[in-house]
Amino acid sequence: MESPVKPYLPYCLLASLLPGIAHAETYVVGVEQADFEPYFSVDAQGRYSGFARELLDRFARDAGIELRYQPVEPSHLLGELLDGRIDLKYPDSPYWAKELKAGKPVVYSTSTADFIDGVLVAPLQRGKGIQHLKRLAVVGGWTPEQYREAIDSQHLTRVDSRDLRDMIRTTLKKQADGGYYNVEVAIHALNYSNSSSNALVFDSSLPYSRGTYHLSTLKHPQLIERFDRFLKEHPEELAALKSRYRVEENINSEFVGMEQWKVDFIKRQRAKEQPNAQP
Repeated sequence: MESPVKPYLPYCLLASLLPGIAHAETYVVGVEQADFEPYFSVDAQGRYSGFARELLDRFARDAGIELRYQPVEPSHLLGELLDGRIDLKYPDSPYWAKELKAGKPVVYSTSTADFIDGVLVAPLQRGKGIQHLKRLAVVGGWTPEQYREAIDSQHLTRVDSRDLRDMIRTTLKKQADGGYYNVEVAIHALNYSNSSSNALVFDSSLPYSRGTYHLSTLKHPQLIERFDRFLKEHPEELAALKSRYRVEENINSEFVGMEQWKVDFIKRQRAKEQPNAQP
């Protein structure tokens, strides 16, 4: 007796029936190869971590896709996007490199996080005004737009620094009157340094720029729509991530520019004043 003929299932149909065989959509996210905590960082082994990594991972799980992170030197990252070698870029902003992006249909997500680029000074120098700012330490590759005219006219001397640590060291040694950088990142570096905690503070009386970080793409606008929908549907999750990583703690509060020990003191005093405060 002949054996019954077993029905044939095409592989594509079989894969759709067996989740373990099916492959999720995969996209490459170009990220800055930099230590930019608390927003993000890349270690010596190329592992991407921080607020941005966790946010993007949560989106990927929600959307049922796979994101692969490709660390790239910051100065080369935009080129990787424009040349099509990566699917997505983070971080990005509609206000960055406008000339290079001209004519390119770059699509941006809604904001993921706020930032401020400004000047950090010694606590006793805060609020003294721009007339006391004669030398400004600036990390190579950074352009302090608010101070470009003063630098070009030689009313302000730019002191170039190799990196954030060098900028902090230069300012602490009084080889510069202030250091220009991302405020949250600089304060994070100071607060987690045994020797420099609270040694410099953000001077909000000096010119600074406020902006927002975005996810961008040239090839997958539909993915940006899905990401925007995720952000809109999970506001509490986004707020909790920001709070845990403290990405906006020093720039979006009543304590902007205040030394961390003062912030902690005020919060402790307020807790004591609450009628049901815990000991």
